[in-house]
Amino acid sequence: MRQSKLFTKTQKTLPKGEESKNAQLLIQAGFIHKEMAGVYSFLPLGKRVMENIMRIIREEMNVIGGQELLLTGLQNPEIWQTSGRWADEAVDIWFKTKLKNDTEIGLSWTHEEPLTALMRNHISSYRDLPVYVYQMQTKFRNELRAKSGIMRTREFIMKDLYSFCKNEEEHKAFYEKAKQAYIKIFDHVGLGHVTYVTMASGGSFAKYSHEFQTLTAAGEDIIYIDEQTKEAVNEEIIADKDLGYDKNKLRKEKAVEVGNIFTLGTKYSEVLGLQYQDDQGNKRPVFMGSYGIGPARVMGTIAELFADEKGLVWPSSVAPFLAHLLCLSDSVEEADALYEQLQSVGIEVLYDDRHGMSAGEKFADADLIGIPWRLVISDKTLASKSAEVKARQSKEIELVPLRELPNYLQSKIS
Repeated sequence: MRQSKLFTKTQKTLPKGEESKNAQLLIQAGFIHKEMAGVYSFLPLGKRVMENIMRIIREEMNVIGGQELLLTGLQNPEIWQTSGRWADEAVDIWFKTKLKNDTEIGLSWTHEEPLTALMRNHISSYRDLPVYVYQMQTKFRNELRAKSGIMRTREFIMKDLYSFCKNEEEHKAFYEKAKQAYIKIFDHVGLGHVTYVTMASGGSFAKYSHEFQTLTAAGEDIIYIDEQTKEAVNEEIIADKDLGYDKNKLRKEKAVEVGNIFTLGTKYSEVLGLQYQDDQGNKRPVFMGSYGIGPARVMGTIAELFADEKGLVWPSSVAPFLAHLLCLSDSVEEADALYEQLQSVGIEVLYDDRHGMSAGEKFADADLIGIPWRLVISDKTLASKSAEVKARQSKEIELVPLRELPNYLQSKIS
């Protein structure tokens, strides 16, 4: 993409009225736009990052047998009344409204009930199980106070996968596969070294669940880490004697929950009548699980963790572009040719071809936007038919011949 055609602009100063670092930098760099408290629009650069995160998630969900669908955002109260989760006393984060005919409806905040009801049309025999389905869908939660930038919002995209199994044994096998898939996801997006699989309360579903907690000063949770086993426990259950942890021997850290997996059991299948006939002809409730990741929360966590005093720093796997090409010469032919050449071999490039901008302004924007590799074409580099190459996190600059740049970058990225 030519930067001269990119409609978004960077800001010289941090936005006012925004407390979280991730939102400050993402707004300043032109990745997101704040509509209101807890509600953000994703601009072209931000959408590219989100799409990369969702691609990584989608790949791993497909590997473990997930089938992607898309459920509705508008919710029928009848299903939720059956489960007991329509009343405000039971769930206080509903957004509710009325149709023109005065029928009350809700905006989805999760999808256990509607998906369980939908599966009654497709599951009737043990031969129909197991089934694993997931979606990337917008959720709405009427939080009392939205905070932490895009890490906690009132409107957000959620990847939620639901498993439907014959029994607990079959469920546990898939649960472990999902756990390992989540570990791969967080490794791939660059968070693996600071993300811990964390024991947490299972709420009304099971005694325990698992969270994926990333260490960050911006986190809202407290976890305790066992350095020997590399396991962690959420503060809310650390006192559980059955776990056998002594918190005085564990490392206490602030963290943000970037994913979670739950055993739902037969809670929803029983109340909503999702049954199957086993091989003996007996009717049994389907055994369920739930597995969630918020792509925007992952994006915000990456922004919080890797940013420096100059701006954002994106891992190559999620960056909006892999290379940022800066043309500082009036002779643009070589820069144009390099831009076309890199794109032809699959290297996505943001090309700063803007006129009337000083070198300092272009360098500052490149640091703020945070693309992994900066390539500079200037009169000085053209004298040796080369480009200056610098990794975003490095201070070292290397002069690389133009003809070698595609292979050079591909070797660094792979």
